[in-house]
Amino acid sequence: MKARQTIIAMPALLLAASFQLCFSAASLAQGTNPNFVTGKEDQQNQDQQLKQKTLQGDQQTPPAAPKVDPAEEAAYKAFFDAGASAPDNRIQLGNDFLMKYPMSRYAESVYAGVVQAYYAKQDWKNFYATADKGIAAYPDDVTMLAIVGWVIPHVFDPTSPDASANLDKAEKYEKHAIDVIGAMPKPPSLTDDQFAQSKSTVLSEAHSGLGLVYFRKQRWGDSVSELQQATLASPSPDATDFFVLGIDLDKQSKYPEAIEAYTKCSQIMGGLQDRCKQSAENDKKQQAK
Repeated sequence: MKARQTIIAMPALLLAASFQLCFSAASLAQGTNPNFVTGKEDQQNQDQQLKQKTLQGDQQTPPAAPKVDPAEEAAYKAFFDAGASAPDNRIQLGNDFLMKYPMSRYAESVYAGVVQAYYAKQDWKNFYATADKGIAAYPDDVTMLAIVGWVIPHVFDPTSPDASANLDKAEKYEKHAIDVIGAMPKPPSLTDDQFAQSKSTVLSEAHSGLGLVYFRKQRWGDSVSELQQATLASPSPDATDFFVLGIDLDKQSKYPEAIEAYTKCSQIMGGLQDRCKQSAENDKKQQAK
């Protein structure tokens, strides 16, 4: 098996990909860390997302509402009740639902939920395959756009014949997610503050993914711009973003800025702390020459 090139050498490092709230047709959503075990609070957040999608779908239903299919409602409830902490069960129920009810008003939510479940399992083959189908059906769903655009450059195989095309896809997805978020109307169910916080969080995630795409493409300046936006907008910045930002700045011999990025990285608990401390010390020596 070909080894994938990743930014993180230590598999225990958490790669952050968190979305706080989600909407339907032009939606925000919460991702799941590939190495993260869903806790009670995260379970509640993801369940709230599916509820929000359902509510939003209800709000968009025309006055002459379609007839309710009890079997469809029961199948969706079973999928919803499975919870993100049971990814295998959710995947089975979700795929069964999509096969039986491909035109359901719940289909977009189910696609997003199944994608997140494959993400939690790090089953990248099915993750990509399901996301491709979901995005083809719902091209403005930022849940799937942002998470795929983030995963591609993090789980990256430079020897793959599709490596360049995959990075182009990730760039396209993240740019489109940013455009969709910028044009997104506020749902009536959210306050102004909640809506602003949700947009800020998912924008941070999209800029994070785009920043790593540009890093992979060796576009150091563009990567710096995106990662600076990602870290400024996030209430809990990702150590990986600061680490890559430091490398980008090193490539441009901007050592004071790189030292600052590495220092911030070293202050975040995780597998990159020592590496970032050492990188900061190396740059201080380089700067002193």
